[in-house]
Amino acid sequence: MFKQTTNRRVAAFLADGCEEVEALAVLDVLFRSGVPCDTVSITGNRDIVSSHEIHVTCDKTIDQLNFDDYDVLFLPGGMPGTTNLAACQPLVSQVDRFAAGAGIVAAICAAPAVVLARRGLLKGRRATSNPNFQHEIAENGGTLVADQPVVRDGNIITSQGMGTAIYLGLELVSELVSPQAAEDVKPRIVFWG
Repeated sequence: MFKQTTNRRVAAFLADGCEEVEALAVLDVLFRSGVPCDTVSITGNRDIVSSHEIHVTCDKTIDQLNFDDYDVLFLPGGMPGTTNLAACQPLVSQVDRFAAGAGIVAAICAAPAVVLARRGLLKGRRATSNPNFQHEIAENGGTLVADQPVVRDGNIITSQGMGTAIYLGLELVSELVSPQAAEDVKPRIVFWG
C-alpha cells in the first residue's frame, strides 16, 4: 500500500531496450518510501519492451508530461535503451534544464555517459557509470569515481548498474524524504549493504 511521505516527484523515463531491473528496483525503493513516481515512455506508446524482452506498461507517454510537476528526472540504462533516451529531443532538452539547476538528474549504467557526459553535463563534476562506459566521463571533462556504487555531485546523481540500483534508490530516498527514511526502508527490503 502506497503511503505518500513527500510532495517531491520522480519521472522515470523508459525506452525500448531499457534495463528493466535498474528502472524498477529504484522505483520500488522509492515507492516503499512514499515517493510519488511516474514511469514515462519516450515513445508515443505507453508500452515498451526492455533489453531482456520484458514488456512494461508505463504510466504516461512523454507528450503527456508536464516536466514542471517533477523534481527528479531518472534515466535507467540498458542498450539500446540508453541511446534511445539520448536521441529523444524533448527529454534531453529537459535533462539539460534540470542539470542546470531546475531539479535533480539521476542516471545509472550507461546513461551517465551516453546521455549526460556526451552532452557535457558532467564537465567538472564527479560521476560514475557502468565500467564499460566510464572512460567517457573523463573524456568529456568529468572526474570518474570508479570505486563507488553511487556518486552525487550537486544535483546530479550517478550509479554503475543493475547491482547498484538499490543504492541509487536509497540515495534518492535520502534526498527526497530524509536520511532516516532511507535507513528505515533497508530492513524492509532485507538490504545488507
